[in-house]
This record gives sequence, structure tokens and C-alpha cells, in this order.
Amino acid sequence: MRELRYVGDPVLRTPAEPVTDFDRELRRLIDEMFALMYQADGVGLAGPQIGVGRRLFVYDISNRKGHVINPELTIDDPEQVVEEEGCLSVPGKETGKPLYAPTSRAAGVTVRGVDKLGRPVTVKARGMLARCFQHEFDHLEGTLYVDRLGKDERRKILLQTP
Repeated sequence: MRELRYVGDPVLRTPAEPVTDFDRELRRLIDEMFALMYQADGVGLAGPQIGVGRRLFVYDISNRKGHVINPELTIDDPEQVVEEEGCLSVPGKETGKPLYAPTSRAAGVTVRGVDKLGRPVTVKARGMLARCFQHEFDHLEGTLYVDRLGKDERRKILLQTP
């Protein structure tokens, strides 16, 4: 079983590559990602967070569960909503739990991609699901939620990480 990667690991800062092989290994990887996400009490997990530099993520939030491969994200409602946000890859050194900070995200998005069998997937989202999609999409671009914080807040969070 793969392990979570934490802030400071270069894979988290490297844009992920498209998935090209839709095989048994990909299906195993998605199952493993769900298992790791649940084990860590997360609601989403992107490939780079477990050292896999491929464009895919899994999610289970707001009674919606799924995965998206090679996602494209479109902002449907650009109104910014500020809510507490954390990340499994940005844990506190004392607690090992995600560190949270108020983070601004678009109110509504649409994610388009494919599933593990190559079938088209389109999901419209608002609220926490929209936040989750934006967060996971950022991971595929080599961006962490702390990059969206002000300089002082980002520094405060990063000083608490291992």
C-alpha cells in the first residue's frame, strides 16, 4: 500500500501527467486511493498525494462518491466562498492531522473527465463538493491550498508542519 506524501515532497509541486493506460493496474490504484482516503479520514485524494504523478482523483463527500481521470475544471459560479480548508498532505507535526485555514474558492464548478473504463464523466458541484473538486484539481497542477492563503497565514501553517 502506498503512503501519503507531505508538504516538502517534490511530487506535490509537480504538475501531474495525463493517464493513458486504462488497465487493471489503474483500477487497483483507484481502489487503493479510496482505501487510503478513508483510512486518513479524508474526503478527497489526488494521485500526487500518494506519489503517483498522474491526473486522477477520488472523492466521497456530501453523499457523492466517485473518481475522475484526466479532469478539466470549469468555474460555473465565480462568487468566492471562504471556508475552513485543510489537506491530508499538510499535517500538523504535533497532531498528524490536517491543518485548517480559511480558504477562498469558487461557489460552483463543473468537472469533466473519464472514469476508470474511459467513459465520460461530468459532475456539477456547489458547496463542499465544489471546494473538494477545486482542491483536488489544484493537486494535479502542483498547487497546495496553502498557496491560496495570504503570506502570513501560509507561513503560520507551514511552520506547524513536520
